[in-house]
Amino acid sequence: MTRILVVDDEPQILRALRINLRARGYDVEVAETGTAALKAAAGHPPDLVVLDLGLPDLDGVEVIRGLRGWTTIPIIVLSGRAGSADKVAALDAGADDYVTKPFGVDELLARIRAVTRRLAASPVDATATARVGRHTVDLAARTVTRDDGVEIRLTPTQWAVLERLLRHPGKLISQRQLLLEVWGPEYQQETNYLRQYLAQLRRKLEDDPARPRHLITEPGTGYRYRP
Repeated sequence: MTRILVVDDEPQILRALRINLRARGYDVEVAETGTAALKAAAGHPPDLVVLDLGLPDLDGVEVIRGLRGWTTIPIIVLSGRAGSADKVAALDAGADDYVTKPFGVDELLARIRAVTRRLAASPVDATATARVGRHTVDLAARTVTRDDGVEIRLTPTQWAVLERLLRHPGKLISQRQLLLEVWGPEYQQETNYLRQYLAQLRRKLEDDPARPRHLITEPGTGYRYRP
């Protein structure tokens, strides 16, 4: 059973989500503050976090950073902040998706399903590996190891984007195709998601993220992995 930690300081939202998620077979824990959320996640790690940004003690972005310090579990932001700067900050901190309040429960459930689908590895050749700069990517084991032996941790969404590029070396993958395969058909206009995740991957894998040699943007078209 998928275990979801819902973090929000509005009791009516917590109650509604607890009822709706449990009715659909999810195991639900709730927290009303960022501190309580971090403690709950550390004590009994959930499979997914639904997180409000406007918490009374910590900003939600700080909670995302706190979680990303030790875990790659999916994080869906649920927030009344609709500005693009807030979305960018949350995605850049490590969130996997962003839902703006007011929201429909069906929409949130669809986002949860989309994120959890990305937890499942795509079938790959058991010997499939690729090189990105000074890193070896083992697609079967889902590991990235730097030449000095340091393992680089990726979130499920970062993995999903990287894997689709690496499985087609040299091939241009369109923005539309990446959005469809990683996020789903309802996300085909969210090109800002791709910009954020490619920037994150370059910071982790490229020697010079400002001048990438392997994870290449084809302006207005898509992306390609250059071996």
